Amino acid sequence: MLAADSKRQPAAASGQAPPAGVAPVAPVRPVQLLGLCPLLAVSSTVANAVGLAVASALVLLGSATLASAMRRAIPADVRLPCFVLVIATFTTLANLAMQAYAFELYERIALFVQIIVTNCLILGRIEQVASKAPVAKALADAAKVSALFAGAIVILGAARQLLALVMPLAAMPAGAFIIAGLLLAATGAIREQRQARRHLRPAPAGES
Repeated sequence: MLAADSKRQPAAASGQAPPAGVAPVAPVRPVQLLGLCPLLAVSSTVANAVGLAVASALVLLGSATLASAMRRAIPADVRLPCFVLVIATFTTLANLAMQAYAFELYERIALFVQIIVTNCLILGRIEQVASKAPVAKALADAAKVSALFAGAIVILGAARQLLALVMPLAAMPAGAFIIAGLLLAATGAIREQRQARRHLRPAPAGES
């Protein structure tokens, strides 16, 4: 068993090793949005969702830039604690900025902005991409993830705000998980239908 484990570890390491010293930008799947489930409770309105999306984007963009710029200076043994400290720093800056320029919004979503530092998705992108890629690729990945998160949480906030007019459960935290699950299921169903249509398309005459 030890021999088998030793064979698996190099294979796993080789799968994570960046080609030519540069880590590829890992693909972002919609299912990864489940990592943001602790923040779904704040998306009761579009305004709250936009505020949280902007704060999360600032934290991710800033953390990815700094982590990428310092990737060669951070020892491997303390890499994760350093990344958590970087994320905590930008989370604090986001909190202070919201207190100064959007205090009414901050009063509604303060708790959820403060726990951005514990967001597993942000830490995962910093570890998987920013810590191995140059600044440009790290910023591109952070911008992509931020846009996906912003789109998802704003759509969720709009759906909850509209449904709350006829179904009060939509405005409650439990309603956020139900609606998010329905939206993810609908997205998966649409993706499967598109893939099925591609397989059913007849091949061009030259290829037959």
